[in-house]
Amino acid sequence: MTGQIERFVTWLLAEKGYSPHTADSYRFDIVEFFRFCGEDADCSAITGAQVEAFVGSLYAVNASASVARKLSALRTFFRFLRREKIIVADPVAGVAGPKLGQHIPAFLTVDEVFALLEAPVASDRFWRRDRAMLEMLYATGMRVSELVGCNMDDIDFAAEMVRVRGKGNKERLVPFGRMAGEALALYRPERDNLTVARIQRGREPEREALFLNGQGSRLSARSVERSIQIYGLRAGIGVEVTPHALRHSFATHLLEMGADLRTVQELLGHVSLSTTQKYTHLNIDHLAKVYDQAHPQARGNTREILGGD
Repeated sequence: MTGQIERFVTWLLAEKGYSPHTADSYRFDIVEFFRFCGEDADCSAITGAQVEAFVGSLYAVNASASVARKLSALRTFFRFLRREKIIVADPVAGVAGPKLGQHIPAFLTVDEVFALLEAPVASDRFWRRDRAMLEMLYATGMRVSELVGCNMDDIDFAAEMVRVRGKGNKERLVPFGRMAGEALALYRPERDNLTVARIQRGREPEREALFLNGQGSRLSARSVERSIQIYGLRAGIGVEVTPHALRHSFATHLLEMGADLRTVQELLGHVSLSTTQKYTHLNIDHLAKVYDQAHPQARGNTREILGGD
């Protein structure tokens, strides 16, 4: 069984272009399933009833979203086994997943974003790097994994464009604007100093990564998340600030300023337009608020008029 799981993980990485983090999550979920069934269980003998029993057992300690994710991992695994002709019938095919409520992503107001961007100050050890990092996240809507995966040669300073490698290793070009460009230019000498210090310690320099940590190696997503949370508290923002909140803010503010949905879809790197459409609910809330505040005939039921939930 272990061999089949590892073949599946290799396929996710090599053929599907999944990130190592996602592939590890799939491995964990599948191993959890076979522990439930019995680690010596034969793939070809697994039944839909066993899958349903496993899914049912998950609800005791997992949220619906986690159950749905684990079931998705099983679906992908057994489809792979069918593709490889290891099994004939897919035991997950008839198993229904949990019904998930629509998730409306958290986002910051424009004023909150500006306060966050100004939170790194000269007394902070890596304030130039952190300000450039924040500016790039908000200017491009990149995922945190895409930000830390950026290399120096992905940046075109003259054109103010960045090449972003998204999910499935798909690339897209995203503009980043003047403010982010200036922040990056301010950070470059700091990056050079980190590289020199690394060489002086007898270590091989990091030649590719755009954002470096204190050791002169590629910055991790966890470090970015931790820094943004600290800056959010410093800026006095009343909710926990995450890199994803900046991504949501990017999309929401573009829509509020009149950008069309398909443009936002391209900038975010969403494969499906339906993934981007959740931001229209946020946009409706914004329109309703403005209408209620400004229109003489508003009676507080604008969300119904505009088609809100």
